[in-house]
Amino acid sequence: MAEKICVAVRVRPSISEESPSGTFWKIEDNRISLHKLHGTPISGLSYAFDHVFDESCSNSKVYELLTKDVIHAAVDGFNGTAFAYGQTSSGKTYTMNGSLNDPGIIHRAVNDVFQKIQMISDREFLIRVSYMEIYNEEINDLFAVENQKLPIHESLERGIFVAGLREEIVNNAEQVIKLLESGEVNRHFGETNMNARSSRSHTIFRMVIESKGIDTGSGDYSSSDAIRVSILNLVDLAGSERIAKTGAGGVRLKEGKYINKSLMVLGNVINKLSNGAKQRAHIPYRDSKLTRILQTALGGNAKTSIICTVAPEEVHVEETKGTLQFASRAKRITNCAQVNEILTDAALLKRQQLEIEDLRRKLQGSRSEVLEQEILKLRNDMLKYELEREKLEMELEEERRSHKEREQRIRDQQLKIENLSSLVSDGDRSSSQDSMKESPKDECNDFKTPCFKETSNNAFVAKRSNYSELPDFSPLPDSFSNVADEDTWFKMNKGYIADLDSLQTTPARKVQSFPPQDITPDCSNDNYKLELQNLKTQLELVIKEKVELQRKHEEEVQINSRLMGEICELKQELDLSNNSSESSKQRYGNLETEFQKLKEERDSLLQTVSESSKNITFLTDQKENILKDLNCEVQRRKDLEVEIKQFSVAFASRQRSLASIHGEFKSKIEKLRAENLVRY
Repeated sequence: MAEKICVAVRVRPSISEESPSGTFWKIEDNRISLHKLHGTPISGLSYAFDHVFDESCSNSKVYELLTKDVIHAAVDGFNGTAFAYGQTSSGKTYTMNGSLNDPGIIHRAVNDVFQKIQMISDREFLIRVSYMEIYNEEINDLFAVENQKLPIHESLERGIFVAGLREEIVNNAEQVIKLLESGEVNRHFGETNMNARSSRSHTIFRMVIESKGIDTGSGDYSSSDAIRVSILNLVDLAGSERIAKTGAGGVRLKEGKYINKSLMVLGNVINKLSNGAKQRAHIPYRDSKLTRILQTALGGNAKTSIICTVAPEEVHVEETKGTLQFASRAKRITNCAQVNEILTDAALLKRQQLEIEDLRRKLQGSRSEVLEQEILKLRNDMLKYELEREKLEMELEEERRSHKEREQRIRDQQLKIENLSSLVSDGDRSSSQDSMKESPKDECNDFKTPCFKETSNNAFVAKRSNYSELPDFSPLPDSFSNVADEDTWFKMNKGYIADLDSLQTTPARKVQSFPPQDITPDCSNDNYKLELQNLKTQLELVIKEKVELQRKHEEEVQINSRLMGEICELKQELDLSNNSSESSKQRYGNLETEFQKLKEERDSLLQTVSESSKNITFLTDQKENILKDLNCEVQRRKDLEVEIKQFSVAFASRQRSLASIHGEFKSKIEKLRAENLVRY
């Protein structure tokens, strides 16, 4: 179903306390317009959108009005995308991430997804999350810092995806929030004149939501049901910036160039899409990795919401105009969103169905929470193994491709060397043939006995004399067995043709090529002079040809020397390529060795950590026991002090009673003594 992209504008609170001196932005319902200081609107600078949020608006209201429907549609099987666009320091990151008191769109979307899933009882869900950043046109994994410079691929089953990107299977919102916090630590931030903590990269938080219907009659899965797979992208774009305002230099300047380039490509894509299907030309999705990843969300199969943040200060009027024009063009884009259902084994939920069923039967006992954790752990392990396998397959394919290219390059170099060698040999052969051709001509010009090429024993080719008459009929084959006609031989073999007029039949007689005038009375003197002139002309042409051939021979010698130099250079390049391949193999082996060492060190560290944790646990137990003993001793001491006090009181009373008894006893003794003295 075709529907427009939902576009909203949010104005952040003003940072400076200075009152505007020329113009200011005014918000009226869902319209924002630029006004002069006295309240007069400026023509052509008024824009209407789906929603316009003023400075007092909270992230909760933005989420409820703009993004909540997209999140709920993603749970139902529609692809969804929400991203923030605007200049630097205009409030994009605050809108997407928020704060502790007012969480942003990402945190609210995560909580809302799990709340909606808990309300759906007739479907089973599996959620995977990933977090990436596009920094200087390179894709980095924020969940695994070792995964950097990741490539983008496209397939019929998965569509457009980032190969090697780590995905985590989650079952509650708390896990996702912890993963987001760990990913934010790895994100690139920097300080500029406009923002103390400026985002230097685009971030894309992706949730893949898979669901399958449950047959309520049997409580089991139905194998014929389709699996819904939807992708939810929550994007925090880096802000466009001007160097004059940000004061960027060095690394910050380079980052700003890449940010502005990708945002410019995004603007071009939005501009092309807003022209309509009839006037739409080629859409440059591939010019930027950001637009390539968001290709489905821009004019494709997705529900999309865009929040454009602007700064109200008068100094940022031009940047705000550009942002509002971008939002106006995006408002004209139409998407065709539909539920994504998969009937093949491409969905991870279908591949794990048997394993989930086996583990589900174990959940009937008392160890349900432990088994749930085991299920989650097994799912994550399975997903990691698949990602590692996919990454290894891609590395193997790259290695094969590079090996094929290297072999093809070596074959091309060898073929070039062979061609150059053949050219050198052909040049030598042609020069020798030219020199051989020159010698018969010289001999003919000197009226010497010419050489002729024997074809067989007692057989030669006879050239018809200029003075001989044509035969009336062709000779019989038997009577003409050892002599071939010139035309017949030339057509058959194109060989050397002997001139019978220059042959010496009698050794003692000097043969002349042309008879004198007295011997050939039939030929006139004028004809003889004309033939002589022709021969002189031919001689001059032959001399010129000889000079030209000598010049060509010298050029070919130079070309041969140059070709030999190129052959030596190619051989050196071939040796260098072989050495580089050997060094790459050696480097690969060294890297594998280092990887094994690092793995062993990691295992040893893990073992050390486990032993240390055991020791810490043991010491903690000992400490607790000592504290218990100490508390017991303190209590005993208090009890003893109480007993000592009681004993002291009893001892004092006993002492007083003994003293009184002693006094009575003493008085009685005195009485007895007095009585004894009186008696005596």
